[in-house]
Amino acid sequence: MGDSDFRVLEVLLHKGPLPVNTIGAQSLADARLNQRGRRSPGKKGLVSRNDHPGDRRVRQVELTTKGRALITRGFGEHAAAMEEVTAVLSKSERLTLLRLLKKLGRHAGETRK
Repeated sequence: MGDSDFRVLEVLLHKGPLPVNTIGAQSLADARLNQRGRRSPGKKGLVSRNDHPGDRRVRQVELTTKGRALITRGFGEHAAAMEEVTAVLSKSERLTLLRLLKKLGRHAGETRK
């Protein structure tokens, strides 16, 4: 699974079904849902697009059973690798790192709008 696929699937795993235009802001990978030439998560059967239950003008993307199984396994491996890499840091250093990464993520999201 490529990085952009991972980001799209991870957002859907943790946030649930989302409108197409929201996924791009959440994952910084909006082009992956509509990319031509390469197989997108939708063409791989990992996500489906459905009408929003409250607003039929909105198309929502959600994980399929196959997509949920893949990202659950992949995210578990990712989390274990991150745990191993950060084991060298103290609890205080981990909290500082987490705070700084969140700050960077918010800033990146704001600058891409």
